[in-house]
Amino acid sequence: MSVRTTAALAATATALLTLPQAPAGADDMDGGRVLLTVSGAQSTWIRGVQLVCPGPGGHHPRAPEACESLRRAGGKPDALTGDSHAVCGKEEDPVTATADGEWRGVAVAWRKTFPNLCALESATGPVFRF
Repeated sequence: MSVRTTAALAATATALLTLPQAPAGADDMDGGRVLLTVSGAQSTWIRGVQLVCPGPGGHHPRAPEACESLRRAGGKPDALTGDSHAVCGKEEDPVTATADGEWRGVAVAWRKTFPNLCALESATGPVFRF
């Protein structure tokens, strides 16, 4: 990973972590706060959002749906149910998704690489659609 890519990743993470926080107690037992990222092969690009459940949703464009999906999965990204009817091509353009934070008081630290963006979105539903 180049110095430029490393600096960009660090700047993105810092910016996301300084987003406005939910009111105290908002994520105590009903949900949590998770930093979600998606990056391209060899970290050529990265994007991320903070998801806050319940509450303002952070900056996730589909916060209510993403929170509900994580709630059903018990806060475990591997247990997310996506769109089983999605038809994805065999295009190899790997993307890596991460989820780091807390769900109902339990630490979340998850990372997985998918063959392409369609495969990621069909496996995780609205959580990584940002």
